[in-house]
Amino acid sequence: MERKPIIGISSSIIVDDSGSFAGYKRAYVNKDYVDAVVRAGGVPLIIPFTTNKEVIINQAQLIDGLILSGGHDVSPYNYGQEPSQKLGETFPERDTYEMILLEESKKRNIPILGICRGSQLINVAAGGTLYQDLSLIPGNVLKHFQGSKPTLKTHMIKIEENSVIASIFGKETMVNSFHHQALDKVADEFRVVARASDGVVEAIEHKTYKFLVAVQWHPEMMAVNDKAAQKLFEKFVAEVNLRKNNL
Repeated sequence: MERKPIIGISSSIIVDDSGSFAGYKRAYVNKDYVDAVVRAGGVPLIIPFTTNKEVIINQAQLIDGLILSGGHDVSPYNYGQEPSQKLGETFPERDTYEMILLEESKKRNIPILGICRGSQLINVAAGGTLYQDLSLIPGNVLKHFQGSKPTLKTHMIKIEENSVIASIFGKETMVNSFHHQALDKVADEFRVVARASDGVVEAIEHKTYKFLVAVQWHPEMMAVNDKAAQKLFEKFVAEVNLRKNNL
């Protein structure tokens, strides 16, 4: 039986706040990522967070594709800024862990998908910057942190032609939204392929890398009942398979 592609999913740390294990740290990722990868035909592998660089490098050697998941704000020190009043909780050690995973994955030319924080981290790692809070963007900004269930689509995005995102979603689509930060300066090696009506960047793609796609919304949350959102994961896993079979 042919081995299915192994899809690494970056993780974080959650701390129990009550009960017998109050203060206990657990490595975790939301199950939506796991389910979307399984439905797409991949084998999800949660990559436990660690600060050990040698271990992270070895972790990156085990996978055929990488998903950088959502979570904390990226530390502004990674893009040369001091923290603003509205910066959320940061996790600098996670920034380092994921940047190493990203760097090692790029060395191997494996497909990479960034989601929400993952999109922001990919941009920052390449020399881009972020708005530390949406309130710092001039003009009338949409509500980008919805108060409704995660599967609900709450705002429209416009999509550029000749992009991976357009091949899946068409010229426009509705997405969910759970972020208070956004891309500001987009790194030179990336192309903006989707924006909300307020101009907020919703998706970027690398100009030359075979498959390095990053989205600001959460398709893994929508994928359980949205065919297009699930198709993004299917496209990603198909690209992973293509590379794996051509080695």
